[in-house]
Amino acid sequence: MESMQKNPQNRVEATHTAQPIAEHSAIDSDHRVVNVCAVAIRNRDGLVLTVRKQGSDGFMMPGGKPEPGETPLQTACREVSEEIGLTPDPARMHHLRLLEAAALNEAGFTVRAETFEYAPIDEQYEQLATLVPHAEIAELRWVNPAMSSPSDSTAQAPLNTEQIFPLLARTPLP
Repeated sequence: MESMQKNPQNRVEATHTAQPIAEHSAIDSDHRVVNVCAVAIRNRDGLVLTVRKQGSDGFMMPGGKPEPGETPLQTACREVSEEIGLTPDPARMHHLRLLEAAALNEAGFTVRAETFEYAPIDEQYEQLATLVPHAEIAELRWVNPAMSSPSDSTAQAPLNTEQIFPLLARTPLP
């Protein structure tokens, strides 16, 4: 990653930095925390949608970093729409809780996720079956939160395997 620094002659030059984290208001570099919103969406069979972003080997929940001034609910709805093309009804978003785990794509950082579960309306269940990746999403994968295999677990973000999947496995479908 390149960053800009002034040299002794007061000129701006590009320099390479070892830290591949882009600064964003959702990133707290001092405390090594990335603040995001994550959304669990289950189909009628109880499988949970996970997404793999371009350039990543692991799967996570749809979601992402808030824009300045956005509430967690607004972020969750915007990110789902951008990443998978599903327009969620904010009234059907259920806040689960704030969850934390090691970040998947930012080494040495913790991800802190305001986590929601979305309860699709009947017409959206058909749309869920035909979803295709949008924006920075490269791949979609449906996972059983109670029965994920070891090979699935290695491809899933720690937030999913340590926090979200166990929580959903204990919770009935919305």
